[in-house]
Amino acid sequence: MFNYGKDNLTTGKALQILHGELPAIIATSTRKNIQRCYDEVLAIANAEPAVYGINTGFGPLCDTKISKEKTKQLQRNILLSHSVGVGEPVTKDISKIMLILKVHALSQGFSGIAPEVLDRIILLIENDIIPVVPEQGSVGASGDLAPLSHLFLPLIGEGKVFYNNKITNTSNVYKKLKLQPLELGPKAGLALINGTQFIAAHAVMVVEKLHTCLAHADVIAALMIEGLKGSASPFLQQLHAIRPYKGNIHVAKRVYHFLKGSQILKSHKDCDRVQDPYSMRCIPQVHGASRNAWLHLKECVEIEINSVTDNPIVFSKDFTISGGNFHGQPLALPLDYACLAAAELGNISDRRSYLSLEGKYGDAPKLLMRDTGVNSGFMILQYTGAALVSENKGLCFPASADSIPTSLGQEDHVSMGSIGGRKALRVCNNLVNILAIEMLCAAQAMDFQRPLKSSKILEQVHSEIRKNITHALEDRIFSKDIEKAAKLIESKNLIAITQKISRSVKSEFENIFEKY
Repeated sequence: MFNYGKDNLTTGKALQILHGELPAIIATSTRKNIQRCYDEVLAIANAEPAVYGINTGFGPLCDTKISKEKTKQLQRNILLSHSVGVGEPVTKDISKIMLILKVHALSQGFSGIAPEVLDRIILLIENDIIPVVPEQGSVGASGDLAPLSHLFLPLIGEGKVFYNNKITNTSNVYKKLKLQPLELGPKAGLALINGTQFIAAHAVMVVEKLHTCLAHADVIAALMIEGLKGSASPFLQQLHAIRPYKGNIHVAKRVYHFLKGSQILKSHKDCDRVQDPYSMRCIPQVHGASRNAWLHLKECVEIEINSVTDNPIVFSKDFTISGGNFHGQPLALPLDYACLAAAELGNISDRRSYLSLEGKYGDAPKLLMRDTGVNSGFMILQYTGAALVSENKGLCFPASADSIPTSLGQEDHVSMGSIGGRKALRVCNNLVNILAIEMLCAAQAMDFQRPLKSSKILEQVHSEIRKNITHALEDRIFSKDIEKAAKLIESKNLIAITQKISRSVKSEFENIFEKY
């Protein structure tokens, strides 16, 4: 059981709540704290001094005093006026994570929102009534204003939702379930739309997807080393002890373990090849650097999703702070870093795919097929990998390097973290397919090493690949193979195999890189 506003939320727990694997509630003690803060806001709303967002307008209208009679209209209007998103909807999962993160932030008792508003959001989560949120419109500074406005339109009976596997008007769902729209109290609208939950939801998904890619990249690279008869020397512990980056050490130990006991490795122990190309030799340094970037993002995300990011912050009726906790910069920078890390993981993967086609290494034939000429072999698969790698490079320009003033200059520096989050996730999705292509090339190359066998781990990994995708003797529609390989990565079955066999072998940094 997870307690909103009380327990520490991790990316892993957020995903468990998303998938219905971890029940989440607001505990009685937390509810009392939420009610206390709401009472403080009511007292402020009825008092004479102006307090931003409670009895004043918003943004450049912060000096405009709002009468008690118009307070509720103000909160409704802010949801309506700020719902200016455009573009395709974000995925249902991202919208649902946004709801989960918002409940946790508001439940910490510094936002002054009524408990019944949180109860309605939880009702939406538990009944899978998920708001439709356009992907474009946030500059990632005064909170994710536009996407969060769309996220909470259903509270007042407006907007659209995903329900029963289709998109429909909120009013239709409310009518069916006999629910009434809420009337928002003082500060409620501002508390709902101020915050970084759009950026943070994307970051949660990036943490999960990039972790999956990192784990597979090491395994697939080890397969490729075997398929091209590469050396295990670059993965020796002594080398990395004198340049001790956490990610490098972890990757080197994993790959060395994957190769241990291989007949293929022993068969070329005394060959005259002096060293491998960088894409094989520098796997610990390149994959390891991406691991370090992932770790930095994970640490930042887990601070963010346990923080209060709206404005103003209500400590008591006599002490409120109008600050900048909604600014997305703390996530914008690490998201751009993670985006680059994911792109580089794809870049080196594509280099290994290209190497496998040259016919220069091991016993793998040119284009990974014996009968070429009439057959193009695996040549064009690498074209797709190259196209995805190039697309990722174009997406690596840091969104956080830009800032455009908004709100008549009141919000004169913005993070663009929302764009960074969307880009990073897109790069990760491309990366899955790049790794899928390398997987196909590596498995095909390894087939040509028979009758020699690899290690126990890699033999089982190869066997699992071959259960899903057969060896290619001639040309076929390889896009089907790429799709199957991508699904195999997303299933995490290959990682389950490595973990099952490797339980006794732990890197010093196993916990930080394997758990989130």
